[in-house]
Amino acid sequence: MVEAALEIHGTCEPRFERVREAFARNFADSGEVGASVSATLEGETVVDLWAGHLDPERTRPWERDTIVNVWSSTKGMAALCAHMLAERGQLDIDAPVAQYWPEFAQAGKAAVTVRHALSHRAGVPAIREPLPPEALYDWDRMTAAIARTEPWWEPGTQHGYHARVYGFIVGELVRRIDGRTLGTFFREEVAGPLGADFHIGLAAEHEARVADTLPFPGSSAARPVVPGEPGSMSALTFGNPRPANDAVNSREWRAAELPSSNGHGNGRALARVYAALAIGGELDGVRLLSPEAIDRARVEQSNGIDAVVGIPLRFGLGFRLPLPDVSWGPGALGHSGAGGSAGFADPEARLSFGYAMNQMIPRDDPRSNRLAEAVYDSL
Repeated sequence: MVEAALEIHGTCEPRFERVREAFARNFADSGEVGASVSATLEGETVVDLWAGHLDPERTRPWERDTIVNVWSSTKGMAALCAHMLAERGQLDIDAPVAQYWPEFAQAGKAAVTVRHALSHRAGVPAIREPLPPEALYDWDRMTAAIARTEPWWEPGTQHGYHARVYGFIVGELVRRIDGRTLGTFFREEVAGPLGADFHIGLAAEHEARVADTLPFPGSSAARPVVPGEPGSMSALTFGNPRPANDAVNSREWRAAELPSSNGHGNGRALARVYAALAIGGELDGVRLLSPEAIDRARVEQSNGIDAVVGIPLRFGLGFRLPLPDVSWGPGALGHSGAGGSAGFADPEARLSFGYAMNQMIPRDDPRSNRLAEAVYDSL
């Protein structure tokens, strides 16, 4: 059987044709099944491409409005919400988390600051007490368990990736200060005004256009691999609570608000939000942040071997910052997600980038870097 030639849809300015070529190469050489990629320059879209299929049998085409779970690329959207509250004077980055969420002071966490939480230095990457799978979808149960958790290290002394807990801490800060959940705040203050098709807590009306997340090659797990020995800090960070392997494709997962892990969108949506941060904080009359707030967000807070995942990571205030193996500009800020997705803004180059896909690939995945390199090579 001869496989049909790949059909790439969308638009790509001639200057950025090498991005289309890199996108095609991802399908030819790197196991891509379905994906979208977008880039903006000076706030204007210069790349908006999609191709492939929703299913591994390649029977259902990826459409312009297809969206997919982007895992930790959601964290950049959550960080943006916190910075918007800080710019409005409602959230003090250097105040204790417990100033807004008094219960968080339990178990030796009274001195944990918002800065610690945003930079993965709070010392509570994992909940210690065992929780059943369904607890993940119970916001009050999760935040109460986090509040009771004793730090794994003295807060502020090292950094360790708060893979899930990050979203609950930031989300609870937003809820305590603003009254809205983070998903609602993001929809009403960011996605709605910008017209960005990104959702934290997906309404049922969008279900039909969601691409299922496809497992890592050779695995049945459509979720991040749990590192470490059972019961270790690293294992509990990713696996307590531990949902089923395919939970990410369930209605329950999609409907929940998990600001660390379950944002649904596409490359266009990620690039659209980051476009505002790339050009000073305002896009098409929608002001998200000031240039000064964006600069504060990308000041390095954590750098080096991460205590949870055991690899080098570098963070600003809620956003990942580039390392030598990441093809972002040196002044960029953004976030990537398990299996491959990524979005970032580069204020120096005044460009933004977004990439989302359904086929998860391990950490040595070349797809996002290949696309970002092609964008920079086109400048």
